[in-house]
Amino acid sequence: METTQIQASRAINQAVEKAMQLDVNANISILDSFGHLKSFLRMDNAYLGSIDVAMGKAKTAMLFRMNSEAVGEFLNPENKTYGLVNTSGGLVGFKGGMPIKSQGSIVGYIGVSGGSPDQDFEIASAGSNI
Repeated sequence: METTQIQASRAINQAVEKAMQLDVNANISILDSFGHLKSFLRMDNAYLGSIDVAMGKAKTAMLFRMNSEAVGEFLNPENKTYGLVNTSGGLVGFKGGMPIKSQGSIVGYIGVSGGSPDQDFEIASAGSNI
């Protein structure tokens, strides 16, 4: 299913609203259901170094169709998945990336970076249900 501009805008707007409530200046990346960039917003004063992290969280969620922190569980050294983190151009296995769903179906992916992992998760969650 193609991610629409309206869906991407709704996800960004909902995420920005939550970021403002948390007083976090975030980078928010939206990928379409095929993994291509659909929308991106760098809030005022968001860290430049977080741009790639937000993109990586969305990409990680897209590649495995699950939250980025769930992928992170596979990356733990005790799982002996050495090198997995370096596949597909690099995986980001902590909170802030997840599928975007509309009426129960995945329509895209969101990645957020700029706050703590828990804050990024809250912001992404706000934008993930459209």
